[in-house]
Amino acid sequence: MLNKKRQEMATKAAQAHQITLQKNLQRRLEVARASGDENLLRQLEAEASYIGLN
Repeated sequence: MLNKKRQEMATKAAQAHQITLQKNLQRRLEVARASGDENLLRQLEAEASYIGLN
């Protein structure tokens, strides 16, 4: 029972971390687009692809 609770907590933490990564990356993409920084935009799009946002 305790192992199941720990696993559930770990899964929830991983999901929360993934959501935070996505939100932060989305914000960074918006800023790069707004500033017209094409190099940064390409790098962030590659990062988005790497973490499975695209």
